[in-house]
Amino acid sequence: MKGQIIKIVSDDYFIDSSNGEFICKARGKFRKDNISPKVGDYVIFDMDKKIIEEILPRKNELDRPLVSNIDEAFIVTSLKKPEFSENLLDKLLTVCEINNIKPIICITKKDLVTKSEFNRVKKILNYYKKLGYTVVYNNQLFKIKRMFKNKTVVFTGQTGAGKSSLINKLDKNLDFETDEISEALGRGKHTTRYVTLVKIGKGMVVDTPGFSAIDLSIYSKEQIKNSFIEFNKYNCPYKDCMHIKENDCEVKKHINNGILKSRYYNYIKFIEKR
Repeated sequence: MKGQIIKIVSDDYFIDSSNGEFICKARGKFRKDNISPKVGDYVIFDMDKKIIEEILPRKNELDRPLVSNIDEAFIVTSLKKPEFSENLLDKLLTVCEINNIKPIICITKKDLVTKSEFNRVKKILNYYKKLGYTVVYNNQLFKIKRMFKNKTVVFTGQTGAGKSSLINKLDKNLDFETDEISEALGRGKHTTRYVTLVKIGKGMVVDTPGFSAIDLSIYSKEQIKNSFIEFNKYNCPYKDCMHIKENDCEVKKHINNGILKSRYYNYIKFIEKR
């Protein structure tokens, strides 16, 4: 029987299938082969023995959070409490680009910022829009639901940005746990205990624990460079130009004149930490 893993609790795998939901164990062979089933995996399982026999090929996979076969990622980004972070946003966009996941920037807590504060961020968001990224606000519930129709979607971003709250609003039958922001740390407390895949409308949505420490070291410098899609429209005179130290680099000539300065410096940080 074919199904999809929708939740993992300890060594129990909750599988959704055309015959209903089953709780299965994984074959010992997976551990021996150093293979870990993930939420989002399509699997072949034995209904009677409640054993996962095979993990079908993945279209993509992430390690933080542990999910696979993702079509879209809603990058939930707060304007206040926690503060808007261009660095984290660019990290998540990099992960999405490398893993062939369509990113959608979802802005929360607009009501907590002043008009001048919002206008500053709006200029930055307009840059991302020009790159082709979609920007939505968390009160555009109908639009968001429509966007993940027939898709498997992950909600990720800052801890405390409102991922679980947004999912609860999208489907009032759900009750994902939320918590207050830590004033001392300026970020939210971890409230999502495990990765879960749930049906909302005609889509499948993953709610994941919030995170801020993203390890880009698993990716090559070339992968990171190519994830900054605006660089691709400039033809550098150097083969394999990294756009950092090379003289007459075409990309460097367009910083603040076609390329957002903060984004370019985030790129340098990502490369230097490799």
